[in-house]
Amino acid sequence: MTGTPLWKSVLIWVFVALGIIFAAPNLFYDRVERHNDAVAAIAAAGGVATPEQAADRALWPGWMPSYLVPLGLDLRGGAHLLAEVKVADVYAARIDAMWPEVRDTLRDVRDQVGNVRRQPSVPGVLRVAISNPGGMAVALEKVRALAAPVVSLTGIGQNDIEVTQDGADIVVQLSAAERTATDGRTLQQSLEIIRRRVDEVGTREPTIQRQGEDRILIQVPGIGSAAELKSLIGTTAKLTFHPVVNVTRDAGANPGARNLLLPSMNEKGVYYIVEQTPVVTGEELTNAQPAFDQNGRPAVEFQFDATGARKFGDYTANNINKPFAIVLDAEVISAPVIQSHIPGGRGIITGNFTVEESTELAVLLRAGALPAEMTFLEERTIGPELGQDSIDAGQMAALVGAGLVAVYMIASYGLFGTFSVIALAINIAMMFAAQSLIGATLTLPGIAGIVLTMGMAVDANVLIYERMREELRAGHAPVTALHEGYDKALAAITDSNVTGMLTALIMFFIGSGPVRGFAVTTTIGIVTSMFTAVYVTRAIIEIYLGWRRPKTIIV
Repeated sequence: MTGTPLWKSVLIWVFVALGIIFAAPNLFYDRVERHNDAVAAIAAAGGVATPEQAADRALWPGWMPSYLVPLGLDLRGGAHLLAEVKVADVYAARIDAMWPEVRDTLRDVRDQVGNVRRQPSVPGVLRVAISNPGGMAVALEKVRALAAPVVSLTGIGQNDIEVTQDGADIVVQLSAAERTATDGRTLQQSLEIIRRRVDEVGTREPTIQRQGEDRILIQVPGIGSAAELKSLIGTTAKLTFHPVVNVTRDAGANPGARNLLLPSMNEKGVYYIVEQTPVVTGEELTNAQPAFDQNGRPAVEFQFDATGARKFGDYTANNINKPFAIVLDAEVISAPVIQSHIPGGRGIITGNFTVEESTELAVLLRAGALPAEMTFLEERTIGPELGQDSIDAGQMAALVGAGLVAVYMIASYGLFGTFSVIALAINIAMMFAAQSLIGATLTLPGIAGIVLTMGMAVDANVLIYERMREELRAGHAPVTALHEGYDKALAAITDSNVTGMLTALIMFFIGSGPVRGFAVTTTIGIVTSMFTAVYVTRAIIEIYLGWRRPKTIIV
Protein backbone atom coordinates (compact mmCIF):
# COMPACT_ATOMS: atom_id res chain seq x y z
CA MET A 1 0.00 0.00 0.00
CA THR A 2 1.39 3.38 -0.91
CA GLY A 3 -0.93 5.40 1.32
CA THR A 4 -1.75 8.00 -1.37
CA PRO A 5 -5.46 8.06 -2.31
CA LEU A 6 -6.24 7.06 -5.87
CA TRP A 7 -8.00 10.37 -6.61
CA LYS A 8 -4.91 12.31 -5.57
CA SER A 9 -2.63 10.19 -7.77
CA VAL A 10 -4.96 10.64 -10.73
CA LEU A 11 -5.10 14.40 -10.13
CA ILE A 12 -1.29 14.63 -10.03
CA TRP A 13 -0.92 12.86 -13.35
CA VAL A 14 -3.69 14.91 -14.92
CA PHE A 15 -1.77 18.08 -14.01
CA VAL A 16 1.42 16.57 -15.43
CA ALA A 17 -0.34 15.64 -18.69
CA LEU A 18 -1.87 19.12 -19.03
CA GLY A 19 1.54 20.71 -18.40
CA ILE A 20 3.15 18.66 -21.16
CA ILE A 21 0.27 19.32 -23.59
CA PHE A 22 0.28 23.09 -23.05
CA ALA A 23 4.09 23.25 -23.22
CA ALA A 24 4.25 21.23 -26.47
CA PRO A 25 3.50 24.16 -28.87
CA ASN A 26 6.76 25.83 -27.80
CA LEU A 27 8.68 22.93 -29.38
CA PHE A 28 7.23 24.00 -32.76
CA TYR A 29 7.43 27.74 -32.15
CA ASP A 30 7.60 29.03 -35.74
CA ARG A 31 4.83 26.78 -37.00
CA VAL A 32 2.47 27.59 -34.13
CA GLU A 33 3.25 31.30 -34.40
CA ARG A 34 2.37 31.31 -38.10
CA HIS A 35 -0.80 29.34 -37.28
CA ASN A 36 -1.82 31.87 -34.61
CA ASP A 37 -1.14 34.83 -36.89
CA ALA A 38 -3.23 33.25 -39.65
CA VAL A 39 -6.13 32.50 -37.27
CA ALA A 40 -6.11 36.10 -36.00
CA ALA A 41 -5.98 37.52 -39.54
CA ILE A 42 -8.82 35.29 -40.72
CA ALA A 43 -10.96 36.24 -37.72
CA ALA A 44 -10.31 39.94 -38.40
CA ALA A 45 -11.38 39.43 -42.02
CA GLY A 46 -14.71 37.93 -40.95
CA GLY A 47 -13.68 34.33 -41.62
CA VAL A 48 -12.35 34.90 -45.15
CA ALA A 49 -8.91 33.33 -45.65
CA THR A 50 -6.35 33.78 -48.40
CA PRO A 51 -4.59 30.62 -49.68
CA GLU A 52 -1.45 31.57 -47.73
CA GLN A 53 -3.44 32.09 -44.52
CA ALA A 54 -5.25 28.79 -44.98
CA ALA A 55 -1.90 27.02 -45.43
CA ASP A 56 -0.47 28.64 -42.31
CA ARG A 57 -3.58 27.78 -40.30
CA ALA A 58 -3.13 24.12 -41.26
CA LEU A 59 0.40 24.05 -39.79
CA TRP A 60 -0.98 23.24 -36.34
CA PRO A 61 -4.07 21.22 -35.35
CA GLY A 62 -6.96 23.42 -34.33
CA TRP A 63 -7.93 21.09 -31.47
CA MET A 64 -4.49 21.41 -29.83
CA PRO A 65 -3.58 24.30 -27.50
CA SER A 66 -1.65 26.99 -29.37
CA TYR A 67 -0.42 29.16 -26.52
CA LEU A 68 3.21 30.25 -26.85
CA VAL A 69 5.67 31.83 -24.46
CA PRO A 70 6.11 35.41 -25.75
CA LEU A 71 9.76 36.22 -26.41
CA GLY A 72 11.18 39.46 -25.06
CA LEU A 73 13.10 42.07 -26.94
CA ASP A 74 16.49 40.55 -26.11
CA LEU A 75 15.44 37.21 -27.63
CA ARG A 76 13.40 38.30 -30.66
CA GLY A 77 15.17 41.52 -31.58
CA GLY A 78 13.46 44.88 -32.01
CA ALA A 79 13.60 48.45 -30.74
CA HIS A 80 13.99 49.91 -27.27
CA LEU A 81 13.16 53.49 -26.27
CA LEU A 82 13.13 55.26 -22.93
CA ALA A 83 11.13 58.48 -23.23
CA GLU A 84 10.78 61.38 -20.83
CA VAL A 85 7.42 63.17 -20.97
CA LYS A 86 7.64 66.92 -20.42
CA VAL A 87 4.67 67.20 -18.07
CA ALA A 88 5.41 70.89 -17.41
CA ASP A 89 4.17 71.62 -20.95
CA VAL A 90 0.74 70.41 -19.91
CA TYR A 91 0.68 72.77 -16.92
CA ALA A 92 1.44 75.70 -19.23
CA ALA A 93 -1.21 74.65 -21.77
CA ARG A 94 -3.86 74.30 -19.05
CA ILE A 95 -3.11 77.72 -17.60
CA ASP A 96 -2.94 79.39 -21.03
CA ALA A 97 -6.36 77.97 -21.84
CA MET A 98 -7.78 79.57 -18.68
CA TRP A 99 -7.03 83.17 -19.74
CA PRO A 100 -10.18 83.69 -21.88
CA GLU A 101 -12.33 82.30 -19.06
CA VAL A 102 -10.67 84.52 -16.43
CA ARG A 103 -10.94 87.56 -18.71
CA ASP A 104 -14.64 86.99 -19.39
CA THR A 105 -15.36 86.43 -15.70
CA LEU A 106 -13.70 89.69 -14.67
CA ARG A 107 -15.42 91.62 -17.47
CA ASP A 108 -18.72 90.86 -15.76
CA VAL A 109 -17.56 93.02 -12.83
CA ARG A 110 -15.63 95.61 -14.85
CA ASP A 111 -17.33 98.42 -12.98
CA GLN A 112 -15.57 97.22 -9.80
CA VAL A 113 -12.22 95.94 -11.08
CA GLY A 114 -11.59 98.25 -14.02
CA ASN A 115 -9.60 97.17 -17.05
CA VAL A 116 -8.22 93.63 -17.19
CA ARG A 117 -4.83 92.88 -18.75
CA ARG A 118 -2.70 89.75 -18.96
CA GLN A 119 0.83 90.28 -17.68
CA PRO A 120 4.03 88.50 -18.77
CA SER A 121 4.84 85.46 -16.63
CA VAL A 122 6.76 82.21 -16.58
CA PRO A 123 5.15 79.14 -18.25
CA GLY A 124 2.47 77.56 -16.11
CA VAL A 125 1.57 80.81 -14.32
CA LEU A 126 -1.18 83.24 -15.33
CA ARG A 127 -0.75 86.83 -14.10
CA VAL A 128 -3.68 89.23 -14.54
CA ALA A 129 -3.60 92.93 -13.68
CA ILE A 130 -6.68 95.03 -12.89
CA SER A 131 -6.69 98.83 -13.09
CA ASN A 132 -8.78 99.35 -9.92
CA PRO A 133 -6.93 97.99 -6.84
CA GLY A 134 -10.04 98.54 -4.74
CA GLY A 135 -11.78 95.73 -6.59
CA MET A 136 -9.09 93.15 -5.81
CA ALA A 137 -11.23 91.25 -3.29
CA VAL A 138 -14.09 90.95 -5.76
CA ALA A 139 -11.71 89.90 -8.55
CA LEU A 140 -10.11 87.20 -6.38
CA GLU A 141 -13.53 85.87 -5.40
CA LYS A 142 -14.70 85.70 -9.02
CA VAL A 143 -11.54 83.94 -10.25
CA ARG A 144 -11.54 81.49 -7.32
CA ALA A 145 -15.09 80.56 -8.28
CA LEU A 146 -13.63 79.07 -11.47
CA ALA A 147 -11.88 76.37 -9.44
CA ALA A 148 -13.10 72.80 -9.74
CA PRO A 149 -12.51 69.79 -7.46
CA VAL A 150 -9.44 67.68 -8.18
CA VAL A 151 -10.58 64.38 -9.68
CA SER A 152 -8.21 61.85 -8.15
CA LEU A 153 -8.21 59.54 -5.17
CA THR A 154 -5.37 61.53 -3.56
CA GLY A 155 -6.83 64.99 -4.26
CA ILE A 156 -10.25 64.62 -2.66
CA GLY A 157 -11.44 67.89 -1.12
CA GLN A 158 -8.90 70.07 -2.97
CA ASN A 159 -9.30 72.47 -5.90
CA ASP A 160 -7.49 72.34 -9.20
CA ILE A 161 -6.18 75.93 -9.17
CA GLU A 162 -4.61 78.28 -6.66
CA VAL A 163 -5.53 81.98 -6.92
CA THR A 164 -3.37 84.44 -5.00
CA GLN A 165 -2.58 88.16 -4.97
CA ASP A 166 0.86 89.49 -5.83
CA GLY A 167 0.80 93.27 -5.49
CA ALA A 168 -1.63 94.57 -8.12
CA ASP A 169 -1.69 91.21 -9.95
CA ILE A 170 -3.88 88.14 -9.63
CA VAL A 171 -1.76 84.97 -9.92
CA VAL A 172 -3.38 81.74 -11.12
CA GLN A 173 -1.59 78.38 -11.23
CA LEU A 174 -2.38 74.71 -10.82
CA SER A 175 -2.48 73.43 -7.26
CA ALA A 176 0.01 70.79 -6.12
CA ALA A 177 -2.77 68.18 -5.99
CA GLU A 178 -3.88 69.01 -9.54
CA ARG A 179 -0.28 68.87 -10.82
CA THR A 180 0.07 65.40 -9.32
CA ALA A 181 -3.24 64.30 -10.87
CA THR A 182 -2.26 65.91 -14.19
CA ASP A 183 1.05 64.05 -14.18
CA GLY A 184 -0.78 60.75 -13.78
CA ARG A 185 -3.30 61.58 -16.51
CA THR A 186 -0.59 62.81 -18.87
CA LEU A 187 1.47 59.63 -18.45
CA GLN A 188 -1.65 57.50 -18.77
CA GLN A 189 -2.71 59.34 -21.89
CA SER A 190 0.76 58.98 -23.42
CA LEU A 191 0.78 55.27 -22.61
CA GLU A 192 -2.64 54.80 -24.22
CA ILE A 193 -1.67 56.68 -27.37
CA ILE A 194 1.62 54.81 -27.75
CA ARG A 195 -0.05 51.46 -27.15
CA ARG A 196 -2.72 52.14 -29.76
CA ARG A 197 -0.13 53.26 -32.30
CA VAL A 198 2.05 50.19 -31.71
CA ASP A 199 -0.88 47.76 -31.75
CA GLU A 200 -1.99 49.07 -35.16
CA VAL A 201 1.07 47.59 -36.89
CA GLY A 202 0.47 44.14 -35.39
CA THR A 203 3.68 43.84 -33.39
CA ARG A 204 3.85 40.99 -30.90
CA GLU A 205 3.98 41.47 -27.15
CA PRO A 206 5.22 45.07 -26.88
CA THR A 207 6.30 46.29 -23.46
CA ILE A 208 4.92 49.78 -22.81
CA GLN A 209 5.03 50.80 -19.18
CA ARG A 210 5.56 53.78 -16.92
CA GLN A 211 8.91 54.18 -15.20
CA GLY A 212 9.23 56.65 -12.36
CA GLU A 213 7.31 59.90 -12.37
CA ASP A 214 7.70 61.07 -15.96
CA ARG A 215 9.26 58.32 -18.07
CA ILE A 216 7.89 55.63 -20.34
CA LEU A 217 9.70 52.43 -21.36
CA ILE A 218 8.83 51.21 -24.86
CA GLN A 219 10.13 47.87 -26.12
CA VAL A 220 8.70 46.48 -29.34
CA PRO A 221 9.96 43.09 -30.57
CA GLY A 222 10.14 42.52 -34.31
CA ILE A 223 10.32 46.17 -35.39
CA GLY A 224 13.13 47.28 -37.68
CA SER A 225 14.81 50.12 -35.80
CA ALA A 226 14.45 52.67 -33.03
CA ALA A 227 13.95 55.37 -35.68
CA GLU A 228 11.01 53.43 -37.13
CA LEU A 229 9.50 53.09 -33.67
CA LYS A 230 9.88 56.83 -33.00
CA SER A 231 8.15 57.61 -36.27
CA LEU A 232 5.34 55.20 -35.39
CA ILE A 233 4.80 56.79 -31.98
CA GLY A 234 4.53 60.23 -33.54
CA THR A 235 1.51 59.21 -35.63
CA THR A 236 -1.65 61.08 -34.64
CA ALA A 237 -4.77 59.20 -33.65
CA LYS A 238 -8.01 60.07 -35.44
CA LEU A 239 -10.78 61.36 -33.16
CA THR A 240 -14.20 62.33 -34.61
CA PHE A 241 -17.73 63.06 -33.39
CA HIS A 242 -20.63 61.64 -35.47
CA PRO A 243 -24.43 61.64 -35.44
CA VAL A 244 -25.81 58.17 -34.60
CA VAL A 245 -28.23 56.68 -37.13
CA ASN A 246 -28.88 53.32 -35.45
CA VAL A 247 -27.50 50.69 -33.04
CA THR A 248 -27.29 47.01 -33.98
CA ARG A 249 -25.72 43.69 -33.00
CA ASP A 250 -25.39 42.56 -36.61
CA ALA A 251 -21.73 42.81 -37.60
CA GLY A 252 -22.70 42.45 -41.25
CA ALA A 253 -25.44 45.08 -41.29
CA ASN A 254 -25.61 47.40 -44.29
CA PRO A 255 -25.06 50.93 -42.92
CA GLY A 256 -26.47 52.59 -46.01
CA ALA A 257 -25.13 55.33 -48.23
CA ARG A 258 -22.70 57.78 -46.61
CA ASN A 259 -22.90 55.90 -43.30
CA LEU A 260 -20.38 53.82 -41.38
CA LEU A 261 -20.78 50.63 -39.32
CA LEU A 262 -18.41 50.94 -36.33
CA PRO A 263 -17.90 48.57 -33.38
CA SER A 264 -18.23 49.71 -29.79
CA MET A 265 -14.99 49.75 -27.85
CA ASN A 266 -16.60 48.90 -24.50
CA GLU A 267 -19.80 47.00 -25.42
CA LYS A 268 -19.00 43.60 -26.89
CA GLY A 269 -21.10 42.72 -29.93
CA VAL A 270 -22.61 46.20 -30.24
CA TYR A 271 -22.23 48.18 -33.48
CA TYR A 272 -23.15 51.78 -34.25
CA ILE A 273 -24.32 53.04 -37.62
CA VAL A 274 -23.13 56.63 -37.81
CA GLU A 275 -23.07 59.29 -40.49
CA GLN A 276 -19.82 59.23 -42.43
CA THR A 277 -19.25 62.99 -42.17
CA PRO A 278 -18.33 64.02 -38.62
CA VAL A 279 -19.84 67.08 -36.95
CA VAL A 280 -16.53 67.98 -35.29
CA THR A 281 -13.09 66.34 -35.14
CA GLY A 282 -10.42 65.84 -32.55
CA GLU A 283 -8.41 68.63 -34.09
CA GLU A 284 -11.07 71.01 -32.74
CA LEU A 285 -11.03 69.50 -29.23
CA THR A 286 -8.85 71.58 -26.91
CA ASN A 287 -9.30 69.74 -23.63
CA ALA A 288 -11.05 66.88 -21.82
CA GLN A 289 -10.88 66.37 -18.07
CA PRO A 290 -12.56 64.09 -15.54
CA ALA A 291 -15.11 66.00 -13.46
CA PHE A 292 -18.34 65.61 -11.49
CA ASP A 293 -21.87 66.37 -12.67
CA GLN A 294 -24.44 68.40 -10.76
CA ASN A 295 -25.34 65.31 -8.72
CA GLY A 296 -21.75 64.67 -7.68
CA ARG A 297 -21.32 61.68 -9.98
CA PRO A 298 -18.13 61.16 -12.03
CA ALA A 299 -18.36 62.59 -15.54
CA VAL A 300 -16.12 63.99 -18.29
CA GLU A 301 -15.91 67.64 -19.33
CA PHE A 302 -14.69 68.59 -22.80
CA GLN A 303 -13.95 71.83 -24.60
CA PHE A 304 -13.82 72.68 -28.33
CA ASP A 305 -12.06 75.62 -29.96
CA ALA A 306 -14.06 78.50 -31.46
CA THR A 307 -14.77 76.72 -34.75
CA GLY A 308 -15.67 73.43 -33.11
CA ALA A 309 -17.76 75.21 -30.47
CA ARG A 310 -19.92 76.87 -33.11
CA LYS A 311 -20.51 73.64 -35.02
CA PHE A 312 -21.11 71.63 -31.85
CA GLY A 313 -23.51 74.25 -30.46
CA ASP A 314 -25.56 74.34 -33.63
CA TYR A 315 -25.77 70.55 -33.78
CA THR A 316 -26.80 70.06 -30.15
CA ALA A 317 -29.48 72.74 -30.45
CA ASN A 318 -31.12 70.77 -33.26
CA ASN A 319 -30.63 67.22 -31.92
CA ILE A 320 -31.70 67.17 -28.28
CA ASN A 321 -32.37 63.64 -26.89
CA LYS A 322 -30.41 62.04 -29.70
CA PRO A 323 -27.18 60.03 -29.24
CA PHE A 324 -23.85 61.42 -30.40
CA ALA A 325 -20.98 58.99 -31.13
CA ILE A 326 -17.43 59.74 -30.04
CA VAL A 327 -15.18 57.74 -32.37
CA LEU A 328 -11.49 57.01 -31.87
CA ASP A 329 -9.64 55.14 -34.62
CA ALA A 330 -12.87 53.69 -36.09
CA GLU A 331 -14.21 52.49 -32.72
CA VAL A 332 -17.04 54.10 -30.75
CA ILE A 333 -15.72 54.83 -27.28
CA SER A 334 -18.94 56.47 -26.06
CA ALA A 335 -22.33 57.52 -27.39
CA PRO A 336 -23.89 59.94 -24.88
CA VAL A 337 -27.37 61.38 -25.39
CA ILE A 338 -27.58 65.15 -25.97
CA GLN A 339 -29.69 66.43 -23.11
CA SER A 340 -29.74 70.16 -23.93
CA HIS A 341 -28.28 72.83 -26.19
CA ILE A 342 -24.54 73.14 -25.47
CA PRO A 343 -23.29 76.59 -26.43
CA GLY A 344 -19.71 77.75 -26.08
CA GLY A 345 -18.17 74.40 -27.00
CA ARG A 346 -18.00 73.17 -23.40
CA GLY A 347 -19.95 70.01 -22.64
CA ILE A 348 -20.15 67.17 -20.16
CA ILE A 349 -20.51 63.43 -20.71
CA THR A 350 -22.49 61.71 -17.97
CA GLY A 351 -23.11 58.05 -17.31
CA ASN A 352 -22.62 55.34 -14.74
CA PHE A 353 -18.91 56.07 -14.45
CA THR A 354 -16.53 55.43 -11.61
CA VAL A 355 -13.75 57.95 -11.02
CA GLU A 356 -11.33 55.60 -12.78
CA GLU A 357 -13.66 55.15 -15.77
CA SER A 358 -14.22 58.89 -16.18
CA THR A 359 -10.47 59.44 -16.06
CA GLU A 360 -9.95 56.71 -18.69
CA LEU A 361 -12.60 58.20 -20.98
CA ALA A 362 -11.00 61.63 -20.67
CA VAL A 363 -7.69 60.04 -21.61
CA LEU A 364 -9.24 58.44 -24.70
CA LEU A 365 -10.87 61.72 -25.73
CA ARG A 366 -7.51 63.45 -25.55
CA ALA A 367 -5.79 60.58 -27.34
CA GLY A 368 -5.80 62.34 -30.69
CA ALA A 369 -2.25 63.53 -30.09
CA LEU A 370 0.47 63.16 -27.53
CA PRO A 371 -0.32 65.50 -24.62
CA ALA A 372 3.25 66.69 -24.18
CA GLU A 373 6.58 66.57 -25.94
CA MET A 374 8.67 63.47 -25.33
CA THR A 375 12.44 63.41 -25.15
CA PHE A 376 14.04 60.07 -25.95
CA LEU A 377 16.76 59.38 -23.39
CA GLU A 378 17.72 55.91 -24.65
CA GLU A 379 17.51 54.38 -28.12
CA ARG A 380 18.60 50.85 -28.94
CA THR A 381 18.01 48.52 -31.85
CA ILE A 382 18.52 44.79 -31.28
CA GLY A 383 18.84 42.81 -34.49
CA PRO A 384 17.16 39.42 -34.98
CA GLU A 385 20.59 37.82 -35.29
CA LEU A 386 21.60 39.07 -31.85
CA GLY A 387 18.27 37.85 -30.49
CA GLN A 388 18.87 34.39 -31.98
CA ASP A 389 22.37 34.37 -30.49
CA SER A 390 20.80 35.10 -27.09
CA ILE A 391 18.35 32.22 -27.54
CA ASP A 392 21.17 29.86 -28.55
CA ALA A 393 23.28 30.93 -25.58
CA GLY A 394 20.33 30.53 -23.23
CA GLN A 395 19.53 27.08 -24.60
CA MET A 396 23.15 26.01 -24.18
CA ALA A 397 23.22 27.28 -20.60
CA ALA A 398 19.98 25.46 -19.82
CA LEU A 399 21.19 22.20 -21.41
CA VAL A 400 24.54 22.32 -19.62
CA GLY A 401 22.84 23.13 -16.33
CA ALA A 402 20.31 20.34 -16.75
CA GLY A 403 23.02 17.89 -17.77
CA LEU A 404 25.22 18.64 -14.76
CA VAL A 405 22.25 18.41 -12.38
CA ALA A 406 21.23 15.06 -13.92
CA VAL A 407 24.76 13.64 -13.63
CA TYR A 408 25.02 14.72 -9.98
CA MET A 409 21.62 13.33 -8.97
CA ILE A 410 22.11 9.98 -10.72
CA ALA A 411 25.65 9.64 -9.32
CA SER A 412 24.48 10.46 -5.80
CA TYR A 413 21.13 8.67 -5.61
CA GLY A 414 21.12 6.12 -8.43
CA LEU A 415 17.64 5.06 -9.50
CA PHE A 416 16.01 7.65 -7.24
CA GLY A 417 18.20 10.29 -8.79
CA THR A 418 16.81 9.21 -12.17
CA PHE A 419 13.30 9.71 -10.81
CA SER A 420 14.31 13.27 -9.83
CA VAL A 421 15.63 13.94 -13.33
CA ILE A 422 12.32 12.77 -14.84
CA ALA A 423 10.48 15.08 -12.45
CA LEU A 424 12.86 17.89 -13.40
CA ALA A 425 11.95 17.50 -17.08
CA ILE A 426 8.27 17.60 -16.13
CA ASN A 427 8.98 20.71 -14.04
CA ILE A 428 10.51 22.55 -17.00
CA ALA A 429 7.54 21.57 -19.20
CA MET A 430 5.09 22.86 -16.59
CA MET A 431 7.04 26.13 -16.32
CA PHE A 432 6.70 26.71 -20.05
CA ALA A 433 3.02 25.71 -19.90
CA ALA A 434 2.35 28.24 -17.13
CA GLN A 435 4.21 31.02 -18.92
CA SER A 436 2.34 30.25 -22.14
CA LEU A 437 -1.06 30.36 -20.43
CA ILE A 438 -0.52 33.65 -18.58
CA GLY A 439 1.41 35.28 -21.44
CA ALA A 440 4.51 36.00 -19.34
CA THR A 441 7.25 37.27 -21.64
CA LEU A 442 10.46 35.23 -21.59
CA THR A 443 13.65 37.28 -21.52
CA LEU A 444 17.32 36.36 -21.22
CA PRO A 445 17.18 36.91 -17.43
CA GLY A 446 14.10 34.68 -17.50
CA ILE A 447 16.21 31.88 -18.97
CA ALA A 448 18.60 32.44 -16.06
CA GLY A 449 15.60 31.97 -13.77
CA ILE A 450 14.86 28.64 -15.45
CA VAL A 451 18.43 27.46 -14.93
CA LEU A 452 18.29 28.55 -11.28
CA THR A 453 14.99 26.71 -10.82
CA MET A 454 16.62 23.45 -11.91
CA GLY A 455 18.97 23.58 -8.94
CA MET A 456 16.18 24.63 -6.58
CA ALA A 457 13.95 21.77 -7.78
CA VAL A 458 16.42 18.97 -7.08
CA ASP A 459 17.45 20.62 -3.82
CA ALA A 460 14.04 19.60 -2.43
CA ASN A 461 14.66 16.01 -3.55
CA VAL A 462 18.06 16.03 -1.85
CA LEU A 463 16.37 16.92 1.46
CA ILE A 464 13.75 14.19 0.95
CA TYR A 465 16.25 11.49 0.00
CA GLU A 466 18.52 12.27 2.92
CA ARG A 467 15.55 11.93 5.28
CA MET A 468 14.69 8.61 3.60
CA ARG A 469 18.28 7.41 4.16
CA GLU A 470 17.95 8.20 7.84
CA GLU A 471 14.73 6.22 8.08
CA LEU A 472 16.24 3.26 6.22
CA ARG A 473 19.29 3.28 8.52
CA ALA A 474 16.85 3.15 11.42
CA GLY A 475 15.51 -0.14 10.00
CA HIS A 476 12.18 1.07 8.63
CA ALA A 477 10.49 -0.61 5.65
CA PRO A 478 10.78 1.07 2.21
CA VAL A 479 7.17 2.33 2.20
CA THR A 480 7.52 3.71 5.74
CA ALA A 481 10.85 5.34 4.83
CA LEU A 482 9.17 6.91 1.80
CA HIS A 483 6.32 8.40 3.83
CA GLU A 484 8.55 9.62 6.65
CA GLY A 485 11.09 11.10 4.25
CA TYR A 486 8.52 13.19 2.42
CA ASP A 487 6.49 14.15 5.49
CA LYS A 488 9.44 15.23 7.64
CA ALA A 489 11.22 17.13 4.85
CA LEU A 490 8.11 19.02 3.78
CA ALA A 491 8.41 21.77 6.41
CA ALA A 492 12.02 22.61 5.46
CA ILE A 493 11.16 22.53 1.74
CA THR A 494 8.17 24.84 2.26
CA ASP A 495 10.19 27.33 4.32
CA SER A 496 12.97 27.60 1.75
CA ASN A 497 10.55 28.00 -1.14
CA VAL A 498 8.36 30.57 0.63
CA THR A 499 11.40 32.77 1.34
CA GLY A 500 12.50 32.41 -2.28
CA MET A 501 9.03 33.37 -3.52
CA LEU A 502 8.91 36.43 -1.24
CA THR A 503 12.21 37.57 -2.70
CA ALA A 504 10.93 37.07 -6.24
CA LEU A 505 7.73 38.99 -5.49
CA ILE A 506 9.70 41.90 -4.07
CA MET A 507 11.83 41.97 -7.22
CA PHE A 508 8.68 41.94 -9.35
CA PHE A 509 6.96 44.85 -7.60
CA ILE A 510 10.06 47.00 -7.12
CA GLY A 511 12.09 46.11 -10.20
CA SER A 512 11.39 46.67 -13.88
CA GLY A 513 12.32 45.23 -17.26
CA PRO A 514 14.81 42.34 -17.00
CA VAL A 515 14.46 42.16 -13.20
CA ARG A 516 10.74 41.58 -13.55
CA GLY A 517 11.31 38.92 -16.20
CA PHE A 518 13.64 37.07 -13.85
CA ALA A 519 11.15 37.43 -10.97
CA VAL A 520 8.21 36.07 -12.99
CA THR A 521 10.13 33.02 -14.18
CA THR A 522 11.51 32.34 -10.71
CA THR A 523 8.06 32.61 -9.09
CA ILE A 524 6.54 30.19 -11.59
CA GLY A 525 9.55 27.90 -11.16
CA ILE A 526 9.17 27.80 -7.39
CA VAL A 527 5.52 26.78 -7.65
CA THR A 528 6.12 24.07 -10.27
CA SER A 529 9.26 22.75 -8.57
CA MET A 530 7.36 22.37 -5.27
CA PHE A 531 4.72 20.36 -7.12
CA THR A 532 7.12 18.12 -9.04
CA ALA A 533 9.62 17.60 -6.18
CA VAL A 534 7.02 16.79 -3.53
CA TYR A 535 4.17 15.16 -5.47
CA VAL A 536 5.47 13.94 -8.85
CA THR A 537 8.61 12.24 -7.55
CA ARG A 538 6.56 10.64 -4.78
CA ALA A 539 4.03 9.39 -7.33
CA ILE A 540 6.84 7.92 -9.47
CA ILE A 541 8.46 6.21 -6.46
CA GLU A 542 5.11 4.80 -5.31
CA ILE A 543 4.53 3.35 -8.77
CA TYR A 544 8.00 1.75 -8.60
CA LEU A 545 7.42 0.33 -5.10
CA GLY A 546 3.98 -1.00 -6.04
CA TRP A 547 5.37 -2.62 -9.18
CA ARG A 548 8.64 -4.14 -7.90
CA ARG A 549 7.75 -4.46 -4.19
CA PRO A 550 11.43 -4.44 -3.11
CA LYS A 551 12.23 -5.59 0.44
CA THR A 552 15.09 -3.06 0.57
CA ILE A 553 15.87 0.06 -1.38
CA ILE A 554 19.09 1.96 -1.91
CA VAL A 555 18.79 5.74 -1.91
